[in-house]
Amino acid sequence: MLLKNKISLLRQALDQAGSYAEWKEIGLELDALTGLDLWKLDNASEHYNHELIRDRLMNLRRNMRQQDNRQLMRSLREGLHHDLGNIGNPLLYSYAHVGTKRLIEDYIDQVCLSLEHICDTELDFLSLENKRRFFEDTYHSYGQPSLMLSGGATLGLWHIGVCKALHEQGLLPKVISGSSAGSIVASIIGTHTDSELESFYDGDGLYLHAWTFKRLRDGLLGQGFADQRQLERFLRNNIGEYTFEEGFARTGRHINVTVSPVHAHHNKARLMNELTSPYLLMWSAALASCAVPILFPPVTLTTKTDQGDYQPYMPLKQWVDGSVRTDLPRQRLARLFNVNFFIASQVNPHIVPFMQSDRERLEKGRLRSWPKKVARAQVQMLGMGMLDFMRERTGIEVLRQLLDHGYGIIGQRYYGDVTIIARYTPRHYSYMLQNLDKKTLVWFRTQAERVTWPKIAMIQTHAKVGQTLDRCLNKISQQLQQQEELRPAKVIHLNTRRRHKAQLG
Repeated sequence: MLLKNKISLLRQALDQAGSYAEWKEIGLELDALTGLDLWKLDNASEHYNHELIRDRLMNLRRNMRQQDNRQLMRSLREGLHHDLGNIGNPLLYSYAHVGTKRLIEDYIDQVCLSLEHICDTELDFLSLENKRRFFEDTYHSYGQPSLMLSGGATLGLWHIGVCKALHEQGLLPKVISGSSAGSIVASIIGTHTDSELESFYDGDGLYLHAWTFKRLRDGLLGQGFADQRQLERFLRNNIGEYTFEEGFARTGRHINVTVSPVHAHHNKARLMNELTSPYLLMWSAALASCAVPILFPPVTLTTKTDQGDYQPYMPLKQWVDGSVRTDLPRQRLARLFNVNFFIASQVNPHIVPFMQSDRERLEKGRLRSWPKKVARAQVQMLGMGMLDFMRERTGIEVLRQLLDHGYGIIGQRYYGDVTIIARYTPRHYSYMLQNLDKKTLVWFRTQAERVTWPKIAMIQTHAKVGQTLDRCLNKISQQLQQQEELRPAKVIHLNTRRRHKAQLG
């Protein structure tokens, strides 16, 4: 009875933790009291190939012990994949409060140790230039993570807590995408340095007045029920007058904003970033991505010239809500930035109630879950078919946009490799189209942090290897640069000596 009471109290404390360090300490104690520490020590699980991972771990350790660096490099290149043996399976992180199987953690640690050994050891068979090439190829093969922020109106400010939780643990990806409300948070992250973000997370200096509603007559005439000029003021105050190119130069973050053309049957959705639209103003892209049909009218995008003048981007085209087609734009991110690990923060109020936990979505062999899955698939298929039929036959543009919006919502995939799902109460929904004050913003942020902390261990498993590769590449590049700086001095010195000997002769 005492043990049950203690476990109950710890679970309550876990839900009220004020920091990740506090949450982790309580979580580890709960794992010890509930026997989940023993689960971590048991290598076997149906959710991954533990024999393969153990064999790879033993090989790496043996190569290190025997100083067989050639074979160590081959082993690293052959087996370096974030989901080798299914170790990226979310179910492996759904049992314990903190961490996963010890075998997986040991394997990741050994991979990082092996990479650092190759980086720091002078190898007689490998020049420094070839060593850099090895790490470049390995880094490219391993890929990098991306954070995808969904739409969700004012509820999109939940993303601030997700970004803060990741940032504090050194896990905020360099590649971030945002749709609709998510584009606002992504753009702010992409135009503020790390030191500036600290005050942003607390709401200091953040202009919070985004919503002003217009007359009913304006909305019925197709001009939108919300004031787009006020939203533009909100965006320009918080994002600044940066283009995507300028934002990347300032922060080193690849910010991506999804926008959809008004006439989607003529053009596909676009992903705006420093590669595809370097001169486009970030606030302009976010304004278009937030242009939800009925609430806001379509937007003509704005670019900045080299002289600082503003001019229309494709003046004959108009753009709307980016989540209509690609709330979470996986394929484009993978192609442009070599992303192969996706962290999705899902806050869409019409999507969150239907999202499933990792166990509900991924566990196999549960007969009672089959009828629900079959029904879900049938409803999705029938819904898409009906909306597609109606949107192709309607002549009313506003209605067609709404049907197109609905089709996009039903047909999309809303999960990532890691999915952080907002937890809503009726109180949250009451803020959906309201301006928040600083106190409410901090309340949103704190709850989002608590939802993110259980996902930290899984994100760290992928990030640890990528960060090690990044450090090694930087170190080797610095060594090569130092060699280049020293080389001219040596040449001059040798030439001087030759001239001196010639004079003596």
